[in-house]
Amino acid sequence: MALGFFKAHRAPVILAAALLALAACSNRGGGTGSTTETVKNQTPSGTVEMSQVQAAFIGSGNTGDGTLRFRGRTYPFTVSGLGIGGIGVSTLEATGEVYDLAKADDFEGAYVQGRYGFALGEESGGALWLKNDKGVVMRLKTKRTGLMLSLGGDAVVVTFK
Repeated sequence: MALGFFKAHRAPVILAAALLALAACSNRGGGTGSTTETVKNQTPSGTVEMSQVQAAFIGSGNTGDGTLRFRGRTYPFTVSGLGIGGIGVSTLEATGEVYDLAKADDFEGAYVQGRYGFALGEESGGALWLKNDKGVVMRLKTKRTGLMLSLGGDAVVVTFK
């Protein structure tokens, strides 16, 4: 069911990118701390708004789009990914900060995504953390609509439109 969001030829590319991102992020920084510690006391490089649709039944899939605001410019992007953890279907609206972004091109690529949250109709709560192999971190507050319990991780690919 979760793979229904993706064209058949995109799923292998996303999965390969996910594995590369997981490997790169696990080696970056020599294990010096969590993502929370990475951005603690830092000034954000930019901001992000994102909308996604997510479906999960043990495995999960998501697709959506968003906007990066960085150094006075706006960059529209798409996001799609595969993961594990959760059950249900929901839409997600997320806003937040981007950290460790030196140039716009570093924003694109594969991200490891950690998430937790719930949605029961219009009631929801949760957060979303994403980090790519270039060290760019997104810290997002989420609002979900639908019926979902979300706890797990994903690999997502961000591409400028």
